[in-house]
Amino acid sequence: MKLRVYLDVADVVTRQRVTALLRADRDVALVGVAEDADLVLSERVLPTTATASATLPGSALSARELEVLRLVARGLGNKEIAAELGITTHTVKYHLAAVLEKLGVRSRTEAVSLGVRKGLVPL
Repeated sequence: MKLRVYLDVADVVTRQRVTALLRADRDVALVGVAEDADLVLSERVLPTTATASATLPGSALSARELEVLRLVARGLGNKEIAAELGITTHTVKYHLAAVLEKLGVRSRTEAVSLGVRKGLVPL
């Protein structure tokens, strides 16, 4: 079974290069509609620390906060996340609280939902 990929890349040169790479793999099929895809490759600009406050409400997620959000999206609880990352459950709670605040949400579910919509959490 082929992996169906949709490219959402505005830059023509980048889109052509990525398309060529994907077409070289016979286990990948490019599709024309995102809804038909198993994977959507989308370009996005991640703000740097210096520009985070100017581009996002709150600040950008740190690399560790992003890891925590993605593990929450996989359905892991705080103890499991702590074990996976080699940190304490208290530290997981700290990171998760920061994620909720930075995303402007009140629950893990809302955080994951918003993370998926913003492309922070892959499907």
